[in-house]
Amino acid sequence: MIKVAILASYNGSGFDALYQASKNLGITIPLIISNNSNANVLQKAKKYNIDHYIINANQYNNPDEEIEKRLLQYECDSIFLSGYMKKISPKLTKKFKFINSHPALLPKYGGKGMYGRFVHEAVIQNHETISGVTIHEVNENLDEGKIIYQESLTLQGDETVISLEEKIKKLEKKAIVEGFKICLK
Repeated sequence: MIKVAILASYNGSGFDALYQASKNLGITIPLIISNNSNANVLQKAKKYNIDHYIINANQYNNPDEEIEKRLLQYECDSIFLSGYMKKISPKLTKKFKFINSHPALLPKYGGKGMYGRFVHEAVIQNHETISGVTIHEVNENLDEGKIIYQESLTLQGDETVISLEEKIKKLEKKAIVEGFKICLK
């Protein structure tokens, strides 16, 4: 079985999709790390009996070093960023395979400040007709890693930020699973 760790800052909705598909994908999720002690993903980890840790600058002088230690301890093959709101250091991206889900069709609407609702607001404001989800590898630059998989949707004429966000979240679950199928070949 391939071991996939999850790094998440809040709900970890992408984790839900991976967890539900884990048997079909041939993966196991032995570890969840959050930088936020109030993250809902930690409750999910408890529910599914998955080891979990809070690793942030308040608790550790060098959080990256502690993350690396845990990834090695659990012998993780890949790491999925499920709404993880910290930049991953080049030291870690060179040592491990990090995969991210982004709520837009990269290279558009990526980079600093482009996450969640901010992406959808920009898409609507720019009168885009298509948006989607990108599953990509993580490197030292925000949202610039190799694209693994993209899934798109057509915006409706009366699309709002809220309606687009709901559609993207639904689409993201499918895209994450499809992206991992490609990664695991």
